[in-house]
Amino acid sequence: MQPVRPFYLVDSHCHLDLQQFDADRVEVVARARAQGVGLIINPGIDLEHCSRALALAEQIEELYVAVGIHPNSAESFDELVLGSLEKLAKHPKVVAIGEIGLDFYWKTSTPETQRRVFIQQLELAATLGLPVIIHSRDANHAVREILGDWVNSRLFQRSPLAQRPFAGVLHAYSGDLALAEEAYRWNFVLGLGGPVTFRNAHGLRELVPKLRLDRLLLETDAPYLAPHPFRGRRNEPAYIALVCETLAQLFALTSEEIAIQTTATALRFFGLEDRFGVDFSGHVTAVHS
Repeated sequence: MQPVRPFYLVDSHCHLDLQQFDADRVEVVARARAQGVGLIINPGIDLEHCSRALALAEQIEELYVAVGIHPNSAESFDELVLGSLEKLAKHPKVVAIGEIGLDFYWKTSTPETQRRVFIQQLELAATLGLPVIIHSRDANHAVREILGDWVNSRLFQRSPLAQRPFAGVLHAYSGDLALAEEAYRWNFVLGLGGPVTFRNAHGLRELVPKLRLDRLLLETDAPYLAPHPFRGRRNEPAYIALVCETLAQLFALTSEEIAIQTTATALRFFGLEDRFGVDFSGHVTAVHS
């Protein structure tokens, strides 16, 4: 039997609640543990999946949740949904608002509806003092405008969120260096996952070494975007180790150095420093209350 590695990796974005994991979720979590994955963040996509993710988080110790309405579910959003999100966000295992943002690729709802839903959820995050997980597909310009206005708003400036280490993450980062540097000014971090391992992702792989390592989170977006050599198959949290290895190659560092930095950033981002600690060997240990 393969020995279980000490906890030193975080999958900051994984949809473990989706049906693709129903048949073997226990085994998926076990494989992640064996790779040293000690924390998994499950973002919501609609109210049903937010509730399902929270039910799983009550059973799986290392699973924490973000609650939010994905832009592709924006047509279902109304004041009742907003109120329900606020109630769900009070659960002790909720650590962020997300996955929220804009998606102009699938066009499942109008840009106007998506913008309204996005802004309302940003306002909720500021009110609650929770960081945001941002989805942007073919929408970087619009997302940039909305986030810039948000972080400069009076609501944000007076929010507890303005005092946190980080305000949000641009999930599955697809922007350029200029957008990354603007995100740093917003006190945002960037999420990198499977695509960075793709052999034909030349632009992304050239960009990565120019990014700030202390502003990166590792993610899988499982069950989607499996890294090489599993591209095209179902993704899972254990594969975060492959993302870590690729970043180590691109930054000319060791996997352990990438792991300890990205894990420390993740713990600060999600406000979990008190539940987990990082020792000087680069491993993370659970702190039991």
